[in-house]
Amino acid sequence: MSNIVKLNFGGEEVDAEIIEVNQSSEKWNDYFLDDGTTLKVKLVVQKVFRVIGKFDHEGNPVYIFYSTNISATNSPGSLKKK
Repeated sequence: MSNIVKLNFGGEEVDAEIIEVNQSSEKWNDYFLDDGTTLKVKLVVQKVFRVIGKFDHEGNPVYIFYSTNISATNSPGSLKKK
């Protein structure tokens, strides 16, 4: 099976190489709202692709990734539906 796939990058179809993630550290970001609610959010990367032949302005390869946002809400009792 080929490690190269076709992806849409800025309206252009490009070749990209699937890159396996060998280690990750997915931390929660906490947001404390004025109404007493705490929102917890983290991004979980599912797949990573390196675009072949594309580089940013510093010469780094361009990566595309698919991800999911995970969230949790903790609100004070006064805001919760009875």
